[in-house]
Amino acid sequence: MDAIGNELLFPARHGQNERMIALGRKNHLFAGSDGGGVRWATVCSLIATAKLNNVEPFAWLRDVLQRMTDGHPASRLDELLPWNWQPTHVKP
Repeated sequence: MDAIGNELLFPARHGQNERMIALGRKNHLFAGSDGGGVRWATVCSLIATAKLNNVEPFAWLRDVLQRMTDGHPASRLDELLPWNWQPTHVKP
């Protein structure tokens, strides 16, 4: 409360109490090692970036990893970013 009795409203951080974030916060404590934590953060970042670009993360990662193993040129990696990605392997 402030000096005259009004309740102060503190702005909530975006999404801090959402279920997925709360579960993630607890699960991320058990990455196993510093290296595991770095890899986990990388995967979380890739998934979040795909979701922000309205791309289904599993389909995107599966397609991108397949293209990379099939010899996609390193000079054209920008084509595989979620905002540029066009699926090639379409399942019926």
